[in-house]
Amino acid sequence: MDSVPVPDFQCPTQSLCPVCLARVPAAYISHGEAVFLKKTCMAHGSFLTLVWQGPPAFRTWRRPKIPTQPPVTSTNVAQGCPFDCGLCPRHRQRTCSVIVEVTQRCNLHCPVCYAAAGNTRIDPDHQTLKGWFQSARHAGGNCNLQISGGEPTLRRDLPEIIAMGRRQGFDFIQLNTNGLRLADRSVDPEALKRAGLSTVFLQFDGTHDDIHQALRGRRLMALKRAAIEACAQAGLGVVLVPTIVAGINTDNIGDILELALEWFPAVRSVHFQPVSYFGRYPHGLPQGSRVTLPDVIRAIENQTDGRFAADAFKPPCCENALCSFHGQFLIDRDGRPQSLQPPFAPQCCADPIPAEKGAARAIAAVARQWAGPQPAAQISKMPAKKAAANGCCEGPPLPDLDAFLAQANARTFSVSAMAFQDAWSLDLERVRDCCIHVLSPEGRLIPFCLYNLTSSAGKRLYRP
Repeated sequence: MDSVPVPDFQCPTQSLCPVCLARVPAAYISHGEAVFLKKTCMAHGSFLTLVWQGPPAFRTWRRPKIPTQPPVTSTNVAQGCPFDCGLCPRHRQRTCSVIVEVTQRCNLHCPVCYAAAGNTRIDPDHQTLKGWFQSARHAGGNCNLQISGGEPTLRRDLPEIIAMGRRQGFDFIQLNTNGLRLADRSVDPEALKRAGLSTVFLQFDGTHDDIHQALRGRRLMALKRAAIEACAQAGLGVVLVPTIVAGINTDNIGDILELALEWFPAVRSVHFQPVSYFGRYPHGLPQGSRVTLPDVIRAIENQTDGRFAADAFKPPCCENALCSFHGQFLIDRDGRPQSLQPPFAPQCCADPIPAEKGAARAIAAVARQWAGPQPAAQISKMPAKKAAANGCCEGPPLPDLDAFLAQANARTFSVSAMAFQDAWSLDLERVRDCCIHVLSPEGRLIPFCLYNLTSSAGKRLYRP
């Protein structure tokens, strides 16, 4: 354990021992702009993990919520969080996105993989998947669906699986993929689009091959570009998803955003994910080099010369404030981003929001922003309304509201990040606020971080 001087403040919570996964008392402690999670296990000693390094300051980064019990719970409270998941009645947020893993096979063996994917277990058949989708729809309600793995494009029946998800009532379906089989057209992105796919959540760690070699074990840059092009031609929205690792791609954040804007509007968003230590990752835990959300915010501003300003990013309205940030931008005709939100100030997010309302906003925002933009030809066919009769707005006819919104959405771009929790950084208060849930093979909803949680010895709580 590293040591810090006498802290400026302490905030108690609960966590797990990263060795034995027993529940232990914990506290956030600060020294200057650095905030650590400190916890002690009677059997394995004390642990200190950097979780925040401002600005923005830890104590101002908040978005209070009025808790909402999930509409459907599948387990009772017996041992207490996090050992009763399914979800239990003490969970404080409904599902906004449910992840269904359709395979555990993979065509990469990445040094960094939260699922530790790549084994050759038999894929679930259609009857099993139908049951899973029904369970997810029943428990998650009107939420978004992520089809994941492993590498889901290895399934030749992927279009049928997507269509099945649509039939079960999911209006927005996202494909989590490394994109290799989209790049070489082994999987037809147009067939996925016809089946009902909304967006491709594309693993994309950087703009040059050394980064891909370090994190994925292969030089993949040409294939990543080909995957983006294939999706763009099919009219699928693309979200670039970089896993950010200190010393590997922390200086490439601005270049990733520049590349995303080159492919805009097909690329709808960049969603950064600071690396979390679960699943498969290099041995040895570089605690002192953890990448925190404020690190990403400042890197975005600094590496884009302020075009994406730090104060354009805000805490989430759905999950716990310490889990993520987001910013929404309008891209002008010269390719410059203009923030669509007022600058962040603590008082703007001080009023509590009902958790249910926050989840509904998140579900709608993701579906609206991450889906492919409506083709210009379709927008141009929408009926137009005449200019105002008072003579002050002479000119061509104005589009009706639907056409205006379609045109505006085609010019919007989002930047966000999600800091998943591992066994060292886990805070059970954050877990209870989670809205991103994995459907277990038994049909239970488990918060993403708990499902993938891995001890220092490789022990897991929920993933088979």
